Amino acid sequence: MVAELNERERTVLRYLVHDFIETATPIGSRYISKRHEDVLGLSSASIRNVLSDLEYLGFLDHPHTSAGRVPTDLGYRFYLDRLMEIEQLSPSERKQIRRNLDPQSLETDDLLKETSRILGKISHQLCVVTGPQLSSGMFEKMEMVQISSHRVMVIISVKSGLVRTIMMEVSSEFPREKLDDLARLLNERLTGLTLGEIRDTFAERMKDVTHEDTGLVRLFIESVDKLFSGSRVEKIHIGGAEDVVLQPEFGNPKDLRSVVELINNEEIIIHVLEKSESLPAQVRVTVGKENEDGKLEPYGIITSAYTIGDVSGSIGVIGPKRMHYAKMIPLVNYVAQTISDLFSTTHKS
Repeated sequence: MVAELNERERTVLRYLVHDFIETATPIGSRYISKRHEDVLGLSSASIRNVLSDLEYLGFLDHPHTSAGRVPTDLGYRFYLDRLMEIEQLSPSERKQIRRNLDPQSLETDDLLKETSRILGKISHQLCVVTGPQLSSGMFEKMEMVQISSHRVMVIISVKSGLVRTIMMEVSSEFPREKLDDLARLLNERLTGLTLGEIRDTFAERMKDVTHEDTGLVRLFIESVDKLFSGSRVEKIHIGGAEDVVLQPEFGNPKDLRSVVELINNEEIIIHVLEKSESLPAQVRVTVGKENEDGKLEPYGIITSAYTIGDVSGSIGVIGPKRMHYAKMIPLVNYVAQTISDLFSTTHKS
């Protein structure tokens, strides 16, 4: 159970978090007293007593032999939930985001890549954008094109406007009309289902035609996970790496190496971001030990989901726990909403 703080403790904690975010150095009572004298009206000794109480309650830590203190994970959480005042994006930042994200001139994958770049440029943190998860996408149609005597390209479209292309190895060449007939049969039977539903029921739905003469239905049943899996349209896109490594927290080689390892570990990043996809139109913030994977303990993570029709992907900002959350949260939220709005407008037009 988190302790309740009186007004003086709340105010001192708020200023300490603000000052630590800005300076990246432990904050002492004298610093707070001088910098916020007009607002607090407290002596350095009085603030020192408050800081001691906050440390005893677990909101602050006293690193090494420094005279200053830093927020703990609990301190950040209390600040995020009860003390932080969200900032507004400037008109120029909103304009910059909108100007660079244009679904009319960019393919989906290029737009998501540009999203990670512009988000990294504004935030100066590590920014990650995942392609949309297709398992919830509604099947629209399938097309098949024979590329060579032993390869057929299968093109699956979902109603959100996204397209998935899979290359299948086949034993022989087929007449074009055979492929068209099979595509027509599959389209009739699969329309109105999500890709996840098709993956789970495909064999049952096609059991009466498993002996058709091309052998493709049998091949599709054997390859159902490859064809109708919930895998993403494209890999994740990462931006801002060149900026986040300049943060003071990553000044020594060991900490810098941890950032590089994180950037190269897409599986961890995707796992974290996927949690936000179940919380549409919400921003999720985790700090330090709140992150399940121990490798993410040094970080604060802000994520939100965007939607393209009936499928969704994630946007995230990963940085030191000393992030400027009051600015990063509305930034992530605005970018996610912007992508959703732009795709919604595009598909309606």
